[in-house]
Amino acid sequence: MDPVLGVSVYPDIDSLEDITSYLQLASKYGFTRVFSSMFSVEGTKEEVLAYFRDFIHAAHTCNMQVSLDVNPDCFKRMGASTDDLSVFHDIGCDIIRMDLSFGLEGDAKLLLNPYGIKIEFNASMISFDYAQKLLDHGVQRDRLLFCHNFYPLPYSGFQWQKFLDMNQMLAKTGCRIGAFISSHADNSHGVWDAVYGLPTVERLRDLPIDLQVRIMLATDNVTDIFIGNAFASENEFKAIQEAVRKKDVQQDNPFAKLLSAMGKSFDDFSQKKIKVVPDEKITDLEREDLFRFFPHVDVGDSSEWIWRSRGPRMLYKDKTFVPRKSDKEYFEVGDVLVMNDNYKHYAGEIHIALMPLKNDGLRNLIGHIREKEQMILECVKDGDIIIFEEGE
Repeated sequence: MDPVLGVSVYPDIDSLEDITSYLQLASKYGFTRVFSSMFSVEGTKEEVLAYFRDFIHAAHTCNMQVSLDVNPDCFKRMGASTDDLSVFHDIGCDIIRMDLSFGLEGDAKLLLNPYGIKIEFNASMISFDYAQKLLDHGVQRDRLLFCHNFYPLPYSGFQWQKFLDMNQMLAKTGCRIGAFISSHADNSHGVWDAVYGLPTVERLRDLPIDLQVRIMLATDNVTDIFIGNAFASENEFKAIQEAVRKKDVQQDNPFAKLLSAMGKSFDDFSQKKIKVVPDEKITDLEREDLFRFFPHVDVGDSSEWIWRSRGPRMLYKDKTFVPRKSDKEYFEVGDVLVMNDNYKHYAGEIHIALMPLKNDGLRNLIGHIREKEQMILECVKDGDIIIFEEGE
């Protein structure tokens, strides 16, 4: 699934004018969803509905769909029920995000509403069996969405491994799965006086926003990515736009031709972007090999010591990779290496050390993947394309 990008806004904090300007900026950079809380807005039923009618209209003029966070008490205030979502339809709502459940029969009724309103459930608190039972009620798959919580309190966010495990389970339904990342823009804010970011996964809270996106995409299960706090900066939007951009395979690439002959299509391969800090001794040829060759891909039979890209040795077979001494007795986890002419048959291959690796003189050190980037390596599977980008 192609990723969907979204923002979150807070009508109880910001004016509709400021929110509209923000949505216009987000739309410029490919964002198509907006998340907001309906139950946080005070006022009479008529006042709340009038506000969100205007809000949704503003979002739709920016070509963005609206997901409203509600709960059973909000349903009661708005005069809605599992059998009657007309009040949400009347204001143009696209998606209702249910933090709490109405039970299996009630949730199924929500999903079977006659207006085509999609229902998004809390991915942090739903099981695969429950989701499958909803689908067994005849629910259309594209109407059922999942989205994790965000966590304002530092050190309270979701566990990384549990997040991966739950998403792997939910992905079996074929439904979309959403999660939140954090902006680090000045004066960013959110629900409950949130000033420490609003991520789903705690380990991502303080990471650069483009890295948060690249990690989420690297899981292969998160399809919808929302910035949890507002307002993200334009530079952050630019960084996200670049992070999600896929790279096209040149069909005249000899490695691409070889894999095509084997019946493999790169269109189906997951692309995962990792930033590498180049070694100070890297040569122009090694830099070209690492950053310009495409696609770097492990064909599935690498060892536990290295991730291995064989393709460059075919393109650069007539080039010279001069052996270079290193003071390291062992290469470290995250070191990026190139095979040199001490083993000419393999010269040009790019390797990543996944375990401490003895320096036997066959490889030159050309860079290092910083620890914070190595979360992406945890998500790399056989056949995944890695795009190496220059980092600092």
